[in-house]
Amino acid sequence: MPSRKRVEQFVDAVVHGDHAKAIEDFYHADASMQENLAPPRRSRENLVAHEKRALANLQEMKTHPPETILVDGDNVVIVWTFDATDKNGVTRRLHEITHQIWSADHILQERFVYDSATAWQIVEKD
Repeated sequence: MPSRKRVEQFVDAVVHGDHAKAIEDFYHADASMQENLAPPRRSRENLVAHEKRALANLQEMKTHPPETILVDGDNVVIVWTFDATDKNGVTRRLHEITHQIWSADHILQERFVYDSATAWQIVEKD
């Protein structure tokens, strides 16, 4: 079970932008991530590689401070907003709810839930 402080340290790492490093530091070696009902991606090594590939296609990823953080035993729920700016300067926004299951101080499972019809809509252009 994570402490509230440990969860806040994770949130701080994500908000300050080093998503791949946050996976390295806060995820269990056997962690999985799942987008809505898609098959989960598995293993911290694969999760880090996937994140690095995704971020390499962007000019910038801005993570807003979460609207909500709930910690209940091994279950953590975070309400996030992300703004991704592509290499053409177009910024798109995603609102998502993340449900995490922690094992001690590391995230073992994570599922992202969002409305795919409104995900990544354009919010501004350079």
